[in-house]
Amino acid sequence: MTELPVTAPPRSARSGTALSVAAASVLIVGTLAAFTAVTPPAAEALGLRTGEPAEASSPPVSHPHMWRWPVPPPIQVVSPFRAPPTPYAAGHRGIDLQAAAGAVVTAPAAGTVSYAGMVAGRGVVAIDHGDGVVSAIEPVDALVAAGTPVAAGDLLGTVASGGHCASECVHFGVRVHGEYVSPFLFLGGLPRAVLLPRP
Repeated sequence: MTELPVTAPPRSARSGTALSVAAASVLIVGTLAAFTAVTPPAAEALGLRTGEPAEASSPPVSHPHMWRWPVPPPIQVVSPFRAPPTPYAAGHRGIDLQAAAGAVVTAPAAGTVSYAGMVAGRGVVAIDHGDGVVSAIEPVDALVAAGTPVAAGDLLGTVASGGHCASECVHFGVRVHGEYVSPFLFLGGLPRAVLLPRP
């Protein structure tokens, strides 16, 4: 029987495979981090198991399984959620999503606008979703006012400038009973990546 010689794939194919593996690894680690960076009180509020027996008098907290992205596709996360080690330590209490200046910003889920105005020189829109869950997006030129009920996908305003996002992204944060959690807990993770061939 004649053995066929084994040859390595072309360099461009190997580098493309390495990039694919690296991108998949980043997505997996980011998603796992989003689900592990939750303290027991926030996990309990989200209806996740914490290892503690639930009290019989405490009804389960129900949340929508998946929210909508507050900016139009394609969704690109510029900076992920990084839970601070303590409540007052440095961290990134939300995610930054790439968005062009003037792009529409929409409600990720139903609720009532609890704040729409300026904070430290940038426009902020916050929505109370009930059950202690509040989302906030900035910088936004708001087209809604506090007290306005909104449904998922309703227009909140347009991407403005200010803060660490300047005019190329928006910062999207979520709090559960005052504690920041990863928005991925509500968004269901990143949309599936599509890798395009290199020119």
